[in-house]
Amino acid sequence: MRTAKILAVGLALCCAVSCSPRDFLTRRLAADLISGADAFRAPQVFWLKTGIVSNKDFNSPESLVLQRRGWITGTAAPCPPSVEPSPCWDVVLSPIGVETFRPLIANSMLTTNVVSIRVARRQLIEITGISKAGNSADVDFTWHWLPINDVGTALYDSGVQYRSTVAFRSYDDGWRVVTDPIRVSQPLEDALRNSQTTQSTP
Repeated sequence: MRTAKILAVGLALCCAVSCSPRDFLTRRLAADLISGADAFRAPQVFWLKTGIVSNKDFNSPESLVLQRRGWITGTAAPCPPSVEPSPCWDVVLSPIGVETFRPLIANSMLTTNVVSIRVARRQLIEITGISKAGNSADVDFTWHWLPINDVGTALYDSGVQYRSTVAFRSYDDGWRVVTDPIRVSQPLEDALRNSQTTQSTP
């Protein structure tokens, strides 16, 4: 009975001062604010390079994945003055590579040697902890890449989870996720960039 009275009084006080749902940093609010932030919603972009590329680019992890899939092939070629050291490779899409990439590339970009392709987006898994100190807080969360096409599936394992920590601050209109650098805590973009792998789901 006493607990019910305390809750009723708290609710009345909250209504009296016109409390907003954003005045209380719950895990649900933190998840909503992180998921809705531009930095979190920004897609992962893969840059497809064809034509003459350096040996380093041809043997990058992403390029090796495309080669194993049979999407690209390369033949040794002389290095142009702007590309070094040798050897260089003349990279072309295979027939199956053309079928895979053409739907993902705008017609205006079909004749260029470097094409950007959106391949994955971030998905929040859970809020794992909130540490508050006055009008500031650090929120721990896990997330993973969710492929949006065959290229994303080849390059990103959705079972790999990342752990990040992002700063929140309380303002007159409620809590907000930090998107600009502040003195101590890190913004969301840096939190995502500094993520650490935690586990792979089966």
